Amino acid sequence: MQIIRNFLLVALFAFSGTLAMAQTERLIKEADNAYNNEAYYGAIDMYKKAYAKTSDADEKARMLFQIAESYRHTLDYDQQIIWYNKALKAQFDDPKAFLYLAQAYHRQGDFKQAIENYNKYKASSPGDNMADEGLAEATLAQEMLDKPSRYIVQNEVLLNSNEYDFGTGWADNEYNTIYFSSSRQGAQGIEIDQRTGESFQDIFFATRDSKGKWSEPERLTYRINTEHNEATPVLSDDKSMMFFTRCESDKDQNKGCDIFLTRKVDNNWSTAQLVPLKNEESTDVTTVGHPTLTNDGSYLIFASDMPGGIGGKDLWIAPFDKASRTAGKAVNLGPDINTDGNEMFPFIRKDGRLYFASDGRIGMGGLDIFSAETSGDNTWNNVENLGVPINSIGHDFGIIWEGDSERGYLTSDRNGGKGKDDIYSFNMPPLLFALEGVVYDKDTQLPVPEATVKVVGSDGASFEALSDGGGAFTFEIKGEERYINPETNYSIEVSKPDYLVAKDQISTVGLNESTTFLKEYFITFTNPDKPIEFPEVRYAFAKAELQVNAEVNSKDSLDFLYQTLVDNPTIIIELQAHTDSRGSDANNKDLSQRRAQSCVAYLESKGIPAERMVAKGYGESRLRITDAQIAKMKTEEEKEAAHQKNRRTEFSVQSFDYIPKEQQDN
Repeated sequence: MQIIRNFLLVALFAFSGTLAMAQTERLIKEADNAYNNEAYYGAIDMYKKAYAKTSDADEKARMLFQIAESYRHTLDYDQQIIWYNKALKAQFDDPKAFLYLAQAYHRQGDFKQAIENYNKYKASSPGDNMADEGLAEATLAQEMLDKPSRYIVQNEVLLNSNEYDFGTGWADNEYNTIYFSSSRQGAQGIEIDQRTGESFQDIFFATRDSKGKWSEPERLTYRINTEHNEATPVLSDDKSMMFFTRCESDKDQNKGCDIFLTRKVDNNWSTAQLVPLKNEESTDVTTVGHPTLTNDGSYLIFASDMPGGIGGKDLWIAPFDKASRTAGKAVNLGPDINTDGNEMFPFIRKDGRLYFASDGRIGMGGLDIFSAETSGDNTWNNVENLGVPINSIGHDFGIIWEGDSERGYLTSDRNGGKGKDDIYSFNMPPLLFALEGVVYDKDTQLPVPEATVKVVGSDGASFEALSDGGGAFTFEIKGEERYINPETNYSIEVSKPDYLVAKDQISTVGLNESTTFLKEYFITFTNPDKPIEFPEVRYAFAKAELQVNAEVNSKDSLDFLYQTLVDNPTIIIELQAHTDSRGSDANNKDLSQRRAQSCVAYLESKGIPAERMVAKGYGESRLRITDAQIAKMKTEEEKEAAHQKNRRTEFSVQSFDYIPKEQQDN
């Protein structure tokens, strides 16, 4: 009996083991089937249950990878990092785990870990250039983060929920009503989408009041929203038709997506009708979606993975007949737009530029928003990344613009959002420039009232103002316009009777931040009896020639006086030369006269009329430092330096009466 009992126990255990193994295999098969049908949330739970029931190390490693893959498809970067690391620790042997782990770190902004895992993938898959693309993208992402554009991006809290909110479209031509997709509670269907783990997406709308505040979003009619996913609405220019994406699905099969059309009838939307766009090679799971219209409404642009494309999902274009509301044969937009990755969420701006999202071009990572110039005949080229902050290290897509203005809306799963995908507004604040300053007397350092400040712009603008009692002036706003504009050079001239003018320049060319230019101008009061100093004109001992050598260039000093004469075209000056006290009075008087004349000759050679200058030599009659003071100096070097200061050239303004030749001719 004992033998029989032992035999039965062994048989029972064997049967139980066989039954458990069969149950585990069935659970793994169900998990794989859910994953293959893009029911990722369901697959995650099934894989976790199957993982706990199997002892096969290789199968455990594979399931860890599949869990990570499911989180990759649902864009959960934190969980991706956890489960890819688990798979690698379990010796999962597919190098793609390193690549996807690097991409997850990349999306989280951890570029150090991203680069480390990109390099591991590169080492394990030397023939695959995806590692090099990832490394280049991580480097470029940091560069774009360091040099953001002037756009300001803000989360639209009143539009967003804790779930998915995305895919905006304008519902009126005043840009005050917006349609968008959401998986928030209150959707038409009551089932859970196994792909996202949320309610099925419906199209909602909200209206903006005069203060810019959005109303509580409401769901559109049942004629549009169903128990399936509806998203990415776009309306015709007259708002009489709306196109949108519908993705039907059930628990066992992914059925792909299609574009549907509904018409406005008595201010209500009609029951939506399918717009056939798939080609003959398409299958039941082929996706067609993300519609937009060209500005004239005669072509429909959309995203699809139907056969004949270049990458995963491409952008296609098909003629659309508004009368019959039917579309013609779709044509791929080609390699100028499409890549071996995914291109989606197209939008045509009023100026004809095409905007779309792509993960097939080097950028911040994931989906980035790009623009392309229109090249005529419904073709586009010269693709550009919109940079930071329009793009982030997350997925950024679904941009729409508010007419011709530099503002609009986009969708992003960037850090800091309210839900999973969130709607963000963006705008580029105007560059505001102003010029403010104070005019001072150079000698007294006191403010100069009623000085004329004249400004001339390279754009042809010209304006002026008088400084106030405190010497201050301001150029900021004139009516609804501004004095100082972007991308413009300005020349400034400060003048007042009996003062030498001061000149200056400012430029807003290339400036990316609003700026107020703060200036101080020091103008010199002129008196015939008071000489004006300028940079030293040096002469060798007992010589009249301008000193020019490796150490000294007196012509450079005279160039200052030349510019003063150019800036003040009506002044007549006395050019005064002086000597030191060594030598006879007569010789010094003659020497200083020759020195003054050498200065005048140089200025004449540069085009200053001789009648504007009087050469006057004062010899040793106006010493700066007396012989008695020099005698008290201790070293010969000090004494020689003092003599050099006495050997100087100055000028005084005798009058403002000169009439330039061009005025004489008139």
